[in-house]
Amino acid sequence: QVQLVESGGGLVQPGGSLRLSCAASGSDFRFYAMGWYRQAPGKQRELVATITSGSSTNYADSVKGRFTISRDNGKNTVDLQMDSLKPEDSAVYYCYLRTLRANYYWGQGTQVTVSS
Repeated sequence: QVQLVESGGGLVQPGGSLRLSCAASGSDFRFYAMGWYRQAPGKQRELVATITSGSSTNYADSVKGRFTISRDNGKNTVDLQMDSLKPEDSAVYYCYLRTLRANYYWGQGTQVTVSS
């Protein structure tokens, strides 16, 4: 059974940085695409960043140049480095994993709040 556990959320001032981490267990995740979604209150879920098994990355336009996704297959982790944070980045951030059969697994979410 695949399990994803996020960590690293919190409160940060505008312009600050946070690093989210997602630890995967229960599978050989190096073959799978992974990434991050976020959802703010009253808004639709938004795909933030993805990273393929070959470490190709893709970002939402709203975070390009500010967020960086990376993975460590040896540690079974995928991280999201978030810099130059804005209040509109405030949301619950969810890690996900997509298997070769297009099954999705999700973490429990971690809250990010950007406020002065």
